[in-house]
Amino acid sequence: MRHRVNTRKFGRTSAHRVSMFRNMVSSLLEHEKLETTHEKAREVGRLAEHMISLGKRGDLHARRQALRVVRGREVQAKLFGELAERFAGRSGGYTRVLRTRRRAGDAAEMSIVSLLEPTAAPAAKREKGEKAPKKKGAAAKKAKTAKAEKTEKPAKKKAGTKKAAAKKGRTKKSSSQED
Repeated sequence: MRHRVNTRKFGRTSAHRVSMFRNMVSSLLEHEKLETTHEKAREVGRLAEHMISLGKRGDLHARRQALRVVRGREVQAKLFGELAERFAGRSGGYTRVLRTRRRAGDAAEMSIVSLLEPTAAPAAKREKGEKAPKKKGAAAKKAKTAKAEKTEKPAKKKAGTKKAAAKKGRTKKSSSQED
């Protein structure tokens, strides 16, 4: 039974598997997009999420833990600088895995794993009983004109422009049915 077994082997030795995922995570963090098989993409996304969480923490221990996985000085600097700032307001869910196609050679399901773009800061929450702020200026005028256009009646159609409906008649009887 496979209870509580979380490791996927991917048909490789442990050293090969670790090396492959270290390279893939480093490439994902560097280029912010990676195409691979769907199962590998899910695993790479999981590891990249953990690395970004370490980058956000930013202390010495987190830095050393991330350096065990991420290769390249530029990628490490990007992880603890740019990416940590980008995802500062988000608690998890930094990557997305999108299924794309079947690979021509072996029909393996391919996916793109990518880092999400920074989201705009959420608007301040309103307290109970407060109304939403009203639109001002040009935005309000545009909204009014759009409403007016929707309420106008369309022009009347001319009589006789409809095509005659096709008749549903009986099909010709075959020679065997006529007898």
